[in-house]
Amino acid sequence: MKIGSLVLATVVLGATALAFGVSSKVEVGASAPTFDTLDSKGKAVRLEDYKGKYVVLEWSNFGCPYVKKHYNSGNMQALQRKYTQKGVVWLTIFSSAEGQQGYYPPAELTKLGVEKKMSSKLIPDPDGILGKLYGAKNTPTMFVVDPNGHIAYMGGIDDKATPDPEDIASAKNYVATALDEALAGKPVTTTKSRPYGCGIHYKN
Repeated sequence: MKIGSLVLATVVLGATALAFGVSSKVEVGASAPTFDTLDSKGKAVRLEDYKGKYVVLEWSNFGCPYVKKHYNSGNMQALQRKYTQKGVVWLTIFSSAEGQQGYYPPAELTKLGVEKKMSSKLIPDPDGILGKLYGAKNTPTMFVVDPNGHIAYMGGIDDKATPDPEDIASAKNYVATALDEALAGKPVTTTKSRPYGCGIHYKN
């Protein structure tokens, strides 16, 4: 079964659950839309399996200048490494359609993850089902899901909406701040921001 078909089947099942009272609106404090898919190595990834942990969802496209800003500088990998070592689950999702910039076959995606020294699970989403489920429009777009399965943060990675890596040092990183506050048992001060970056090249 193709990855896209598997995700589609599980999202259809999820839609049935939504009809019985689970909110489908993606907003801070609401339940994060659940999904059941495969990572680039063909291993099952179910959001429900991570209850009890913080989860970061990162939409990516290595060809996007705004994504290159954070990967070529090593900033994104440093964040992944820091927080996965603290028990946070980090999922990097690629919703570009086949033939579009940002699409990578699973084997190539796995290879790129090794080359870039990533500490996240890489999720192919060529049919755009996960991206559309969360309303992701840009790369990078970030979500933090709390241990109860609720969205604690959604939006951009930081407050410097440029592709210039020199801006990283002076930027306020919303994702890091949200995780630091949440892991310390404090309320998240910035729960939502405007995402910036390249548009996602969806299939339709």
